[in-house]
Amino acid sequence: MGSFKITGGKKLKGEISPQGAKNEVLQILCAVLLTKDEVRISNIPDILDVNKLIEILSDFGVIVSNISPGEYSFCAENIDLKFLKSEKYKKKGSSLRGSIMLVGPLLARFGMGFIPKPGGDKIGRRRLDTHFLGLMKLGAKFKFEQDSNFYGVEAPEEGLKGAYILLDEASVTGTANILMTAVLTPGKTIIYNAACEPYLQQLCHMLIRMGANIKGVGSNLLEVEGVSSLNGTSHKCLPDMIEIGSWIGLAAMTESEITIKNAGVKYLGIIPDIFKKLGIDLKVIGDDIFIPSQRNYTIESYFDGSMATISDAPWPGFTPDLLSIILVTATQAKGSVLIHQKMFESRLFFVDKLIDMGAQIILCDPHRATVIGLDKKFPLKSTTMTSPDIRAGIALLIAALSAEGTSTIHNIEQIDRGYEKIDIKLQELGADIQRVS
Repeated sequence: MGSFKITGGKKLKGEISPQGAKNEVLQILCAVLLTKDEVRISNIPDILDVNKLIEILSDFGVIVSNISPGEYSFCAENIDLKFLKSEKYKKKGSSLRGSIMLVGPLLARFGMGFIPKPGGDKIGRRRLDTHFLGLMKLGAKFKFEQDSNFYGVEAPEEGLKGAYILLDEASVTGTANILMTAVLTPGKTIIYNAACEPYLQQLCHMLIRMGANIKGVGSNLLEVEGVSSLNGTSHKCLPDMIEIGSWIGLAAMTESEITIKNAGVKYLGIIPDIFKKLGIDLKVIGDDIFIPSQRNYTIESYFDGSMATISDAPWPGFTPDLLSIILVTATQAKGSVLIHQKMFESRLFFVDKLIDMGAQIILCDPHRATVIGLDKKFPLKSTTMTSPDIRAGIALLIAALSAEGTSTIHNIEQIDRGYEKIDIKLQELGADIQRVS
């Protein structure tokens, strides 16, 4: 298990280019199974979760070629369906939550899709009902093998058929899975309460270029007319909005001057505005974001003077993946804010580590925390801690970079799952961070 050793309290400076979006790439990679033709994908980040999924695709028989850094071609002409029931697939699939999105494309093209109970972040209960209930509406038969913990769906003899599907929640991965099945399902499928994140929109645009018939892209009502087959295409993934938000929070906490190049600003939604609510000065210059060195930043209160609340919501609301960054950044702001994590359980439990570092945080319950900003009058203290998941891990890393003294973060594989060569990028900005085994 690797660790980061960080000596904090240093101001950073420089330019940084964000990686490709992890949450988009996982969807796009699964979509290559929908066609026997070549699919080229660029701006793929070199991170653990993505590399695991590429390995799984290769194990299925997909011909994978690394054309250049971040660019791959995939050809899924010959797929080994026996791999679906193998121990190797069970082991690899269970370590990656994004593998759930393999089910839809496999069902659409081959009439069956199985997945071991997927892993990923330990951030509370993340059910799969939305995925399977939607696929069952299309006619798929659900199967669960309790002994092996395999979930699966199979098409009936008469095949799948388009249907009206009202999702019980606006699940991004659930919408992607059902959408990828619907594009090859005869008839008309309507997906209502669909997720509409930019990454889901990217998947829609890619499928349309492949020959799919999809209407309503960007809304929560998708209409799909099934086609008999899809062709190959090329696709470039968006910059990762979560990494971009992480750099904004880091700059504020460490009083650093950072320019985020080619940030895909028009796809960021309200993310820049939420950071401005914390009093962070950031400027959009073309497609770049410039964060000047800032000694202090003050949290905005509501017009009636009451304490601000920042909460997550389905898009176009604020993404839950950035709440941990907002929380840690607020610890050194002037003022107080209530952080309300509505969409996941247990994601705020990492705050005890920040409290150990001197942060003033009241954990109200598993979903809410009140942060009393220290206004940088009392810097955080260095400590030793363990990363519980990707987003908490990067929040702890930002805290360590702002703290006085030397901190150690263990279990950094969690951070590596979502951030490409984070230590090297930070070193190039002037951070004192070392990777140790």
